[in-house]
Amino acid sequence: MTTISEQILSEAAGEPVSAGDIVRAPVDFTFGNDISLPPAIEEFQRFDDADVFDGNSVGVFLDHLYPAHTEHAAELHESCRAFAEAHDCILRAEQEHAVVAEEGFVGPGDVMVASDSHTCTAGALGAFATGVGSTDLAFILATGWAWLRVPETTHVEFTGTPGEWVEAKDLTLAAIGELGVDGAIYHALEFSGEAVRSLSMDERFTLTNMAIEAGAKTGIVEPDEVTEAYAREHYGEEFETYVSGEDATFANEVTVDCDGLEPQVAVPSSPANNVDVSDVQAEGIEIDQAVVGSCTNGRASDLRRAAEILEGRSVADGVRLIVTPATERIQSRSLDEGWTETFLDAGAVMENPGCGACFGQRTGILGPDEVAVSTTNRNFTGRMGDPSSEVYLASPSVAAASAVAGRIVHPEEVA
Repeated sequence: MTTISEQILSEAAGEPVSAGDIVRAPVDFTFGNDISLPPAIEEFQRFDDADVFDGNSVGVFLDHLYPAHTEHAAELHESCRAFAEAHDCILRAEQEHAVVAEEGFVGPGDVMVASDSHTCTAGALGAFATGVGSTDLAFILATGWAWLRVPETTHVEFTGTPGEWVEAKDLTLAAIGELGVDGAIYHALEFSGEAVRSLSMDERFTLTNMAIEAGAKTGIVEPDEVTEAYAREHYGEEFETYVSGEDATFANEVTVDCDGLEPQVAVPSSPANNVDVSDVQAEGIEIDQAVVGSCTNGRASDLRRAAEILEGRSVADGVRLIVTPATERIQSRSLDEGWTETFLDAGAVMENPGCGACFGQRTGILGPDEVAVSTTNRNFTGRMGDPSSEVYLASPSVAAASAVAGRIVHPEEVA
């Protein structure tokens, strides 16, 4: 038996392939967003009589800069809308990585190659999902396939039982801390273990979302009955799941022990700088902003956890709390469940579905020397605004609790 990635790409290529092979892989679904698609459109138009390979397999997502905050952003959106209309593509103004799974655009065993680095999120479904640049996207739009190098696989096993306050964000930060930001370059990170099997699909998407932060080509969760139930509901009845065999060859094997694991915080300025939340709490790090949302933690279970912390409480004076549901469906559920009312009563700002404050270009921008705790995926220097600002990465529970306390704390301090 081979690894999950090797099996999926063998099926796509129509012949057995192994790590290191270069394959011509048909793409089941692709997409671009309001930043990555416009330059791809320019390249795409260089093809004679250009037309997309299949409009039903192409997504156009307005999520990074939506709604437009500048004339330039409005121009980008117009370019995307015109392209979607001209080629009968799928058009959505929602967070791309959340909506592709929610609406069943990708499923187990599929190959998805799209123009955003966090495309690896869909690997939680047991798909091979990876990001490329805009030029590669243009080629895929025209041809429906991509050249791919079959990646080696790093196997990450999560053992033990996570405690009450430990979430998927904590597991992925612990794994990245173990691997480092360059510990899995062009590898597939394959996640398994008893702690992973206990995770919901929402949580599994968080786990695979940050595979790229260790340099990985993709992240994949070993499919099980949870995967299959989600796929049947959102994708359909026909799909193929793949599991690595006992004799599969892994380039590296890492074990993360979840017994006794605390909630984790990635301190500035790297996702690999993970420490226990108690260590940060001891330093008394005061915050100016807290963020719950993004493609990492903007799903229903993330909002629910934050709302449970905030119920009957208020955001501390001087702190801005921004909550961004990933999709319209999640936004509606937040209303129905009363989470939105809880957020607003606590003093939070609710945003439209999308990427939100993650990358410091449209909303939630940090000023000089400001500090944020955020459920997003990157905390590089200047990621969320001024180069002197700082971003601490954490789970929704830690972010919400810190918003109430006015400093980074363990959720149990305010719960």
